[in-house]
Amino acid sequence: MTRWLAINLGLAFTALASAGADAQTIYPLDRAEILAGARFDLKVEFPGSPPESAVRLTINGESAATVARKSASFVEKEDGDDHSAYWIRGVTLAQAGKYTVEATAGDKSARVTWEVFGANGGAKAKNVILFIGDGMSVAHRTAARILSKGLKEGRYGGELAIDDMPHMALVSTSGTDSVVTDSANSASAYTTGHKSCVNAMGVYCARNKSNLDHPRVETISELVKRTRGMSVGVVTNTEIEDATPAAMVAHNRLRADFNNIVKDFFAVQPEVIMGGGTPNFLAKSTAGSKRVDDDDYITKFRDAGYAYVTTNAELSAAKGANKLLGLFNPSNIDGALDRFFLKKGTVAKFPDQPDLTDQVRAALDVLSKNDKGFVLMVESGRIDKYSHSLDWERAVYDTIMLDNAVKVAKDFAAERNDTLIVVVADHAHGVAIVGTYDDERGGPMRSRLGTYNLSQFPNYPAPNSDGYPDRIDVTRRLAFVFSGYPDHCEAGRPYLDGENVPAVEGAEKNVYVANEKYCVPGAVRRTGNLPFNMNSGVHAADDVVLTAMGPGAEQFRGRIDNTRVFRYIATALGLSPGPSQ
Repeated sequence: MTRWLAINLGLAFTALASAGADAQTIYPLDRAEILAGARFDLKVEFPGSPPESAVRLTINGESAATVARKSASFVEKEDGDDHSAYWIRGVTLAQAGKYTVEATAGDKSARVTWEVFGANGGAKAKNVILFIGDGMSVAHRTAARILSKGLKEGRYGGELAIDDMPHMALVSTSGTDSVVTDSANSASAYTTGHKSCVNAMGVYCARNKSNLDHPRVETISELVKRTRGMSVGVVTNTEIEDATPAAMVAHNRLRADFNNIVKDFFAVQPEVIMGGGTPNFLAKSTAGSKRVDDDDYITKFRDAGYAYVTTNAELSAAKGANKLLGLFNPSNIDGALDRFFLKKGTVAKFPDQPDLTDQVRAALDVLSKNDKGFVLMVESGRIDKYSHSLDWERAVYDTIMLDNAVKVAKDFAAERNDTLIVVVADHAHGVAIVGTYDDERGGPMRSRLGTYNLSQFPNYPAPNSDGYPDRIDVTRRLAFVFSGYPDHCEAGRPYLDGENVPAVEGAEKNVYVANEKYCVPGAVRRTGNLPFNMNSGVHAADDVVLTAMGPGAEQFRGRIDNTRVFRYIATALGLSPGPSQ
């Protein structure tokens, strides 16, 4: 989560919840696509707090409770607010087709339509591995290919594993409340098949005041464990409670609610859980804890049969475990550039953090033991975080790391014909490669920037066996630019002394100014184009590229909404549960 997001979370939550509730009264929203047999909460909010006797809810003309085969509850003045709420929790609709939901209160009515789709036409895949390059845009992929494969006379020296796949699609990522979304909502679309709003996971954003009380939709993790007995893995190099990994298990309006997200992980109990974020697993009385209670979740997971590991050496020694919890850093795991080359960040304090490839190998070792199959989500999350800090080299080295992890999965899948692999970003950043900086040209940064015929190929050294050049401070470098930024100074050079901090708080609270550390001779002072209370780059609404291979991958083509990623995964697995499940 960016610092700006953390600062503004309270205001954002209030404003967005109110906006979403004003725009919609029936949840799920209009045009929702719902997997037959998947669970969801049906909620209707009636403005003006009408009594129960004055309201009516129907599905295809029949009483909603009759169609849902569940009892409804009604709350007048829910949360003390000026609205009434009609709930049917845990609804499942077994039959595919179009459903029209109509809510009436006096002379006012609202109507939505849903498509309930079946996915039981015969399973094509036994396993699914979903790779999410958080914030990974086309420029990240292009730069990773240049650095790891080389570019000579306009031709690359090879293909990335993420590109060398037979099926491709463009994915649109906007949410219910905004053109540009965040990782919580966008990842939740992949894991539930439902769009939501910024900061939310596994819920529709209603008027409820508690983060935990919004209408829920079932996650892929819950679904495959409930209906199939499949195993689930969640692997990331961010805090495990962060938005993308949390979307595999959480039902929460507020992505920053790490304490309850840890509870969700324990409730679902994926067989593999790996990332950073130790403090929210520790009891309040333990040094370094960020919990508000005395629940010790490391002990809880151990008692539930999990092997607990904190270093790469311990991870290697845990081979053969049936359940695995790995927490390798109190915060985010350091990125590839810092761990392997620059030794910055927290590498000195945590010198034995695993690479994403190590985590994927360990996850596959555990998950492949289940004859019923598995779903594994793998996130390279610092692509996004480094892009927020306008630190493109670190972001691209973590894109190469993602590529290496995909190669591990492809090697696993090559020995069988039952594993669907999907690689996608959750959202984009506004980034582009516009040329190269050539120090031999001399002068200030703008004079050293070559475009068109002057954008000579960069002179990064040949990559090592893992695809990483061992130097980024070369004389001719990619000009990788960001379209949204705060006030900052830019020299067109890599940040060798640690992750970039483009802006810092100025004399006025919550107003950010350029970090003078980088305002050196030859640098360009850029006047920001973002609001003054933002200290980092932002996401973009651009479509993102998805590539896929394996059984069921042929569904991915053309332009699709992000919710279709869930739908096609469910279809590949033949996942529609029966009405009794």
